[in-house]
Amino acid sequence: MEENIKRTTDPNEIDFRKKFELTDKVIVLTGACGLIGRAFSEAVCQFGGTVVAADIEAANPEKFAEALSQRHGRPMLGVSIDVGQKASVEALKNAVLEKYGRIDGLVNGHQNKTQSFFEPFEVYGESNWDAVVETNLKGTFLTCQVIGTWMSENGGGNIVNIPSTYSVVAPNQNLYKGTKLGCPAAYSASKGGVDALSRYLASYWAVKKVRVNMITPHGVWNNHEAQFEENFARFSPMERLSYNHEVAGALIYLLSDASTYTTGDNMLVEGGWTVW
Repeated sequence: MEENIKRTTDPNEIDFRKKFELTDKVIVLTGACGLIGRAFSEAVCQFGGTVVAADIEAANPEKFAEALSQRHGRPMLGVSIDVGQKASVEALKNAVLEKYGRIDGLVNGHQNKTQSFFEPFEVYGESNWDAVVETNLKGTFLTCQVIGTWMSENGGGNIVNIPSTYSVVAPNQNLYKGTKLGCPAAYSASKGGVDALSRYLASYWAVKKVRVNMITPHGVWNNHEAQFEENFARFSPMERLSYNHEVAGALIYLLSDASTYTTGDNMLVEGGWTVW
């Protein structure tokens, strides 16, 4: 929960470094075992927070949490979850409260890229669409509903959702020429819904001291094929892909007391992609 905000105009009374600390805060991270999720988890731990690593069973979040516990010398929790099922999200909340008795933050880093994720729009299957939307949008709705509601009834907290550059702008199809990659409409639509939901909840829960913000990464390097890297460099002002650790600093700001007057914001960590 956020500390009481000091009423002062004298910056000398503020310990600005301490504002970024997450000591004693319990942070639930969905998609914790993913590319960005791993960087988020490590950053939260380094700033003193306790990580609840939630992910699908195949990702083995329990093992991931055990490794975090050993590295940082305090108990973390791993929970297998299906974010598209409310009962599973309720079980996650109950497991966290049983172990720690509190939840201070929720980070929704989950997403679904199905086996046929890159199908052309003209033939995109309904089951494919449904699977992407169920995880990306419905899953964010459910975690916010279940865990966000608990925080709203227990003193407040922070939610950080992860939309996409393609919920801000449309994909430049030239980026994918000569590669096996693409960006389906289902992804853009689901992530656009995450953006709209986040803004709604920021207003809805502000009086309950629940801040809801977003981080929009773009082009996070994951051993991409050379042609994609070359294409990306031509369209990015910074002429390169990002790395997962470059996204994590924004998360610390949004989860910490450094951002006590920030809600409904979408922090663009995308190398200037949308300024052109």
